[in-house]
Amino acid sequence: MGPPAVAGLLMGAVVTGIFLAYHLANTGGAWDNAKKLVEMQGRKGSDEHKVAVVGDIIGDPYKDTAGPALNTVIKLLNTVAIVFVAAFVAILVL
Repeated sequence: MGPPAVAGLLMGAVVTGIFLAYHLANTGGAWDNAKKLVEMQGRKGSDEHKVAVVGDIIGDPYKDTAGPALNTVIKLLNTVAIVFVAAFVAILVL
């Protein structure tokens, strides 16, 4: 498929990864803060608190691992693209 396909893959992965990383980091923080708010209001043990705890269980990996990991993947993709740009140019010249 050639260099245009690789360039399209890299562009798509970077753009998608940026939005997904922001989404995961922000929603994870929001779910964590929702539980803290319910606890500050003194509603521990209520149904709202139980739901907020489940949200916190989901939100912690989102904000602590998934979002930052995607940032690393984006940087790695950019590095790979820069390293192999000379090979892509050589293929296009031939």
